Amino acid sequence: MESGMISKIQKAKRYAQEKDRITFEQFRVRFRGEHDTYTLTFNEGKWTCQCNFFLSHGVCSHTMALERILGVMLPVAASTEGVPQGA
Repeated sequence: MESGMISKIQKAKRYAQEKDRITFEQFRVRFRGEHDTYTLTFNEGKWTCQCNFFLSHGVCSHTMALERILGVMLPVAASTEGVPQGA
């Protein structure tokens, strides 16, 4: 294998461990919940989810789960407002 490729693979492994290097700005996912499958979007620090709970509360188990999964890769301002840290 080419030495240049080996160094890129090593760098990629290091980057993957340093999650604070990554900040998501926007994305869309499909989330399979217990009752249905929902489309969630993240755009400029704001979440949207198609579930009824999100529509009435501005937060839901789907968005909170993704925040836990993505952790430091989301901007600080994107964390769910009004929900205690570690909830």
